[in-house]
Amino acid sequence: MYNFTNILFRMKILRFSPIVLLVILSNTANAENIKPFTSDGCSAFPDGTTKHKKLWLACCKAHDYAYWQGGTYWQRLAADKALQQCVIEAGETSITNLMLVGVRFGGSPYIPSTFSGAMIGPILGYIKH
Repeated sequence: MYNFTNILFRMKILRFSPIVLLVILSNTANAENIKPFTSDGCSAFPDGTTKHKKLWLACCKAHDYAYWQGGTYWQRLAADKALQQCVIEAGETSITNLMLVGVRFGGSPYIPSTFSGAMIGPILGYIKH
């Protein structure tokens, strides 16, 4: 005769085993899979004004670094807002909203582009690499 408690226990284990396995495998990162940091500056946006050609280039590089590190939706939003604030502090308030819209759209993991951020994940949308 079967032990009813033993059967229930096995059923619970079997039900959660795939979830545990998925969590373990999805959070695994190998050093050989991490690409070295690179920056293309402000991607499709100018690196500065016509007078000061690299005025906010450092802001864009810091933004690229934040994207390279990966993260959640909220970390991406914080990186995008930090870019906006950095450009304001560089003295160019007139273009910051345009830049913010550009990085929110162009940096989305759901929009295929050559300069989408590293916060891209095939299943979750955002991952840390």
